[in-house]
Amino acid sequence: MFKSSLSFSLPLMNAAGTLGFAPELRLHRELGQLGAFLTNPVSLTPRTPAHGVRYLTYPGGFLLHTGYPNPGLEAVLRRCVPRWERSPIPVIVHLLGQGVDDLASMALRLESVPGVMGIELGFPKDATHNLVRAFVEAACGELPVIARLPVDQAVELAPTALDAGAEAVSLGAPRGALPLPGRRLVEGRLYGPALFPQALAAVRTLVQMGVLVIGAGGVYFQAQVQSMLSAGALAVQLDSVLWRGNWVSTAD
Repeated sequence: MFKSSLSFSLPLMNAAGTLGFAPELRLHRELGQLGAFLTNPVSLTPRTPAHGVRYLTYPGGFLLHTGYPNPGLEAVLRRCVPRWERSPIPVIVHLLGQGVDDLASMALRLESVPGVMGIELGFPKDATHNLVRAFVEAACGELPVIARLPVDQAVELAPTALDAGAEAVSLGAPRGALPLPGRRLVEGRLYGPALFPQALAAVRTLVQMGVLVIGAGGVYFQAQVQSMLSAGALAVQLDSVLWRGNWVSTAD
C-alpha cells in the first residue's frame, strides 16, 4: 500500500491549464465532483502567449501551443490567495520550472499560503534525468511535490522524480508536430480521445513499478476514470473534456 501525505476526498481533479488560476463559484457543480483544484501553470516572472498558430486538429485529437501565458507568481498570489483560502476544495499550484533557483524560491513562497495543499511541477520539453532530479530537489520542502511527466516519458523518468523527493507522478500531454500549408511544422502538446489507451497503459506500468500516479490523457467518460482507478491510479485529471464543457453530461 502506498504511503503519502497526498489524499483527496474524491479521486478526480482538473488538469493544470483547464480551469484558470482559482476555483470559480460559477463552476460550483463541476467543483463538487473534484477532490482538488489544479491551477494554470505559474512561472516566477510573467509569460506572454505563443505567437502564430496555436491550435491544429488531427484525427482523434488536437495540438495546442500556448506558451503557458501567466502574470507571474506574485501577481497570481495577489489575485488568487483570497479565493484559494475560501475554496471548498484544496488547491495544488502548478509551477512552471525555468531554473533551479526560480523553483526553490517559488516553492518556499507557497509554503505559507493558505489553501495550498501541494505543488505540481512542470518541466521543459525534452527533460533529462538530470534536469528532472534538479528541479524536483529544488521544489521539495514542506509541501508535497507531484512531478508532471509527459505520458510518453513517464515510465522512464518517474523513478528519478521519486528518488529526488516527489511523492507522486501525474501524466502530462505528450508533444508532437503537425504541418501547415508550405510544410512548416507547428509543435505543441497533444490532447484528445486517441491518447487514452497510451495513458491507461502508462498508469498500469507505473503502478506495477510501485509509483504513486495520477492518471490523465484522453479521459472523456466516467468509465475511463474508473478504468484508471481500477488500474491503481490515486486519482484522475480531466483536461480537454473540461474545455468542451460537457463533462457532466458525458458522466451521466
